[in-house]
Amino acid sequence: MATITVMDLETQIAELTRRLVELEARNAPPAPATTPQAALATIPQAAPAPVLESITEEEVLAISAAVAAFLGVRAHIRQIRLVSTNAWAQQGRVSIQASHRLG
Repeated sequence: MATITVMDLETQIAELTRRLVELEARNAPPAPATTPQAALATIPQAAPAPVLESITEEEVLAISAAVAAFLGVRAHIRQIRLVSTNAWAQQGRVSIQASHRLG
């Protein structure tokens, strides 16, 4: 039975590394575009990141006061988040249209 030496293992690792580099070079993606416009055309366009709006301390105090006035007791506010809806705008339009005299 033949014994494998450290030198044999190093030679095998070097050969495998050379073959791996050769295969990676063969399967490498095409070279990047040289012009900025061409480079931008190859980048996939992602959806824009949502804009996080911060709530000021005055707005938190106003919301807290409105909740306290509505409930009649001071409430602990755990979370405030913006809900995207057209309900307020629609109700405002209904109110304005109802105030017009038809006739």
